[in-house]
Amino acid sequence: MENFVLKKTWRHHLQAFKNLYHLAKALIANLYYGFPSRKIKIIGVTGTDGKTTTTSLIYHILKTSGKKVSLVSTVYAKIGDKEYDTGLHTTTPDVFTVQSLVRSAVSHGDEYLVFEITSHALDQYRVFGLKPYVSVITNITHEHLDYHLSYINYLKTKVGLLLCSGTAVVNADDESYPLVKKILDGKKQKYKTYSLAKKADFMLDFTDNGLSCLAEFNKYNYLASYAVSRLIGVEYNAIMKALATFTLPPGRLETVYDNEFRVIIDFAHTPNAISKALAAVKKQLGNKGRLIHVFGAAGLRDYSKRTSMGKASGQYADLVILTEEDYRVEDLYKICDQISQGLLEENFKYKKSNLIEQNDIKTYTIISKRADAINKAIQIAKTGDIVILTGKAHEKSLCRGNKEHPWDEKKAVVNALKINNYLKP
Repeated sequence: MENFVLKKTWRHHLQAFKNLYHLAKALIANLYYGFPSRKIKIIGVTGTDGKTTTTSLIYHILKTSGKKVSLVSTVYAKIGDKEYDTGLHTTTPDVFTVQSLVRSAVSHGDEYLVFEITSHALDQYRVFGLKPYVSVITNITHEHLDYHLSYINYLKTKVGLLLCSGTAVVNADDESYPLVKKILDGKKQKYKTYSLAKKADFMLDFTDNGLSCLAEFNKYNYLASYAVSRLIGVEYNAIMKALATFTLPPGRLETVYDNEFRVIIDFAHTPNAISKALAAVKKQLGNKGRLIHVFGAAGLRDYSKRTSMGKASGQYADLVILTEEDYRVEDLYKICDQISQGLLEENFKYKKSNLIEQNDIKTYTIISKRADAINKAIQIAKTGDIVILTGKAHEKSLCRGNKEHPWDEKKAVVNALKINNYLKP
């Protein structure tokens, strides 16, 4: 992965010029709002996967332990008792929105603001001026190479957040750790480590505190949140109490239906996230039924990950339905074909959607409309099966061509259940 490099195009040269504009805009935004981040302790959370859960969990720990704290995440921003929408397909809002939210948190009298931060936001100066009191990286895997061109560039952008922080917190078990450590040591940046598998500054025995049933990837999210909370002075017992009462954010392994079979929605949209989510669900499934996976890949985004997404799905799913996921102006069927190469590597066979049967395994099909794909999955699900839909989760729109169309994954599931007489109309 370290050696994977995409060719620079005119779009990347244009982005470099656009970033100068973003920097000027960021300076104006900071001046306009009076550099509000200087009056509050920012906790920055970045990484490829697990950002939203970790951000929400840190917020929950601080809130339940009596701290005055606000939150900005993929799902929403929460300042005091007010919730704000943070956009359709963006994790970190526009720089003026960022500074406005920070100013609101300061005006509310908060001591802390937990902020989910993407590599795009770092590169485009959307979080310029935010100097985190503590920052944490969850993991760094294959993602956004269409933008950053190489894994190394992507990693360096992520690590940029740590380098401007008071203290950094890093995952010593992640494949990125040796490179992250080398950069931090070279810059003499203060950092702490957390680990489930080796000696580190922060460790947690999940078998001893009622959290042993957590999926492996969520144990890392919990441990990252624990490490940050301990660093800022929250007592162990207060953290454990908060961990026990935490509910995952919307669209994170969220069960929408659980009767004859189960339907789960999840935001997984990278090879690593798909692999982790499906592995966790497959473990719950055991030998009781099949795992039916409905997903796609975004258009005009990192095409190099598509085959790996298919392979990740094929390693755990029994039946796969490929469909739309914000294909934008790309050819949907070309996207699905690229994903299917990974499924073929896992010995899947293709069948037309009208020929799919209830007992099929190691089979995939393509259904262009997401609602139809979900309906088909519900139609062929049997008692004991699990249907998992990945990629959209909490998002409220689907991009087709240049237009955003309203979308609600939960409603689409409910509609499919009604059509197939599992729920009353």
